[in-house]
Amino acid sequence: MKVPDINISTSTREADEERMVQQEFDSLLEGYLNSNHRKKVDIIKRAFEFAKRAHQGVRRRSGEPYIMHPLAVAKIVSQEIGLGSTSISAALLHDVVEDTDYTVEDIESQFGRKIASLVEGLTKISGGIFGDRASAQAENFRKLLLTMADDIRVILIKMADRLHNMRTLGSMLPSKQFKIAGETFYIYAPLAHRLGLFAIKTELEDLSFKYEHPDAYADISQKIAETEAHRTEIFDTFSRPIKQRLDAMGLVYEMTARVKSVYSIWNKMQTKHVPFSEVYDLYAARIVFRCDNEADEKRLCWNIYSEITDLYKLHPERTRDWVSTPKVNGYRALHLTVMGPDGNWIEVQIRSERMNEMAERGFAAHWKYKIGEGEEEPELTVWLKTIQDILSNPEPNAIDFLDTIKLNLFSSEIVVFTPKGELITLPKNATVLDMAFNLHTELGTHCIAGKVNHKLVPLSYKLQSGDQVEVLTSKSQKPQESWAEFLTTAKGKNQLRVAMRRERRHVAAAGLEMLSEFLTDRGIELNNIVITKLLGMKQIATKDELYFAIGRKEIALDDTLAKSLTKSSKKGLLSKILRNPFSSKPKDTPEDSAEQTSQPNTIDTKQTYVLRSVGGIDNYRIADCCHPIPGDDVLGYVDEDNQVVVHKLTCPVAMKLKSSFGNRLVTTSWEVSTPKFIARIHMDGIDRMGILQEIISIISTTLAINIRSLDIGADNGVFNSDLTVMVEDADVVNKLCKKLKTVKGVKTAVRVNEETTQTNE
Repeated sequence: MKVPDINISTSTREADEERMVQQEFDSLLEGYLNSNHRKKVDIIKRAFEFAKRAHQGVRRRSGEPYIMHPLAVAKIVSQEIGLGSTSISAALLHDVVEDTDYTVEDIESQFGRKIASLVEGLTKISGGIFGDRASAQAENFRKLLLTMADDIRVILIKMADRLHNMRTLGSMLPSKQFKIAGETFYIYAPLAHRLGLFAIKTELEDLSFKYEHPDAYADISQKIAETEAHRTEIFDTFSRPIKQRLDAMGLVYEMTARVKSVYSIWNKMQTKHVPFSEVYDLYAARIVFRCDNEADEKRLCWNIYSEITDLYKLHPERTRDWVSTPKVNGYRALHLTVMGPDGNWIEVQIRSERMNEMAERGFAAHWKYKIGEGEEEPELTVWLKTIQDILSNPEPNAIDFLDTIKLNLFSSEIVVFTPKGELITLPKNATVLDMAFNLHTELGTHCIAGKVNHKLVPLSYKLQSGDQVEVLTSKSQKPQESWAEFLTTAKGKNQLRVAMRRERRHVAAAGLEMLSEFLTDRGIELNNIVITKLLGMKQIATKDELYFAIGRKEIALDDTLAKSLTKSSKKGLLSKILRNPFSSKPKDTPEDSAEQTSQPNTIDTKQTYVLRSVGGIDNYRIADCCHPIPGDDVLGYVDEDNQVVVHKLTCPVAMKLKSSFGNRLVTTSWEVSTPKFIARIHMDGIDRMGILQEIISIISTTLAINIRSLDIGADNGVFNSDLTVMVEDADVVNKLCKKLKTVKGVKTAVRVNEETTQTNE
């Protein structure tokens, strides 16, 4: 009787799963049928059946049938991004070519060239933007961006794929969670922002934050829930008179309060060094009105603005008119900030329904509002052209390449004008030189100065919105390496590097010719042994750098150099230099030999690595870039020497590591007997008699914390202090800061993370 029971149980489970899959597909179809797209149900059904057969018997790590993933991606594509039957079908089929024996040709024969092309594009970037090797990372990212230029729907479907993976990330190993969350935050979230997918960008940021800082995420989420009733009461009081004015205007509208995302609240707490209770702009009010005539949208936005500013005091520096001048990603809205009834500033966003859909769905929404078939959207076209310019001369180093791209992804924007009145959009803090490179590469490389509003300014002058800019050039001008310090745009930085590489090649060629003549005159043959010896003598890494230094006359070609090259070497010395040309001395001690031959222990990145100190020797290294201490959210990175380097999760370097070297990441835990750490705290406040004595008493007597240094100064009744103390972990620092803020007159007491250092005392 036992065997039939097992069969019945298995059969029941399969039937339940079949019903679950069918319900999910029915939900997908229902959403599609309620959209404004033409109803091409047949092709969606065929794509579903094809994908279901292809993935038959395969399960996700969570245990559910694999087909649930393509269904979820298709649902996001349809209902959250707003794409039609072609994209939905491609989403259902997006993993078929990669994970099964079916080919792109099979997809094309069944569903046509367009769907096959989308699936092929998705398959090319299937491993995520990043692989295990730096070269593969850059190449995959280039593939993704080049595919965007062919059909933007590929990246939109990829966004949906990443969003569902993030929603189900809990079933992955912690080390995989770090990699995927870091990759998402580093590239996908800003890419979603650039494409105008605001809702997806916000959710990707929140989900990345949830897995990187789970305790902070849970804490802020709980506090948002606890303060909801109070926020609702304030918003009702604030919105009531506005709604009366809008009703009187005869508008059809919706006014809502949009709470800041958990990540944005946490980010503000970190940057402003304030607790949750002092983040006053927790929400923004949004007014979305109906307007059948697009020509009337701008007028109605300003009419609503006028009614609101009649009721509440306007913040004069926080009005943003993205109706007249949309953002590069197509975002249109009118933002203003007014004083609320509780004495705090409240941002109000005014949009038409069309503007709102474009804000939420980005360029995907433009299909719905296109005027003519095949018409391209100018903002997207300009951005893709910028990407293509960068890709035409990519960075040799993958991380530099990704950083260059990110300059464009993250940028806030300003609008400037040419002397002829042409409007140019640039990132915030862009300079005259950025403007020159934006207009043309030749203008950038020969730029000598600029005229801003008819006033002569240097290349490094930072432009402001509304400036009229004329670029001045000279044929004798050559690009300088120092220009990189004040270039902001990705295009400008990339074009400068290309120009400098071209310039370096000319100088290096001249340097090689000079060296060749110098050696020939002295009867010395130019060969690899001589070059290697020169590299070792001058501590230079490559031949090209050596030739460049000679061409720049940074290395003197004189008799002293010739004698050094012709001097008889001790036996074996040259071979040591050849083996290690960058070493300042030959490593021939027994200890060195043992060190070179010994093999380090392999670190299992799937296990939690315990950070400990035995006999004053650590089994880890603290990263110099962020100096974490116990209690901080950290990760371990296994470097080339097989040593675990500990970074804060929020460290910019760690973000690159998470997104680029997931196979080298390891989760860590601190052992109880960890060494003491040095932490620096900054305080400021109102000076008064005896305040220093109270501060020292709290540190030394009340909390028994050892003070390393205390630097305090006062000016016109305001004091600033930098305090260095010995602590066990971050909890001690947080407790100390909280206690210091109870001293009368102390306004802020915050840990200065960048200055935190470690000691083994």
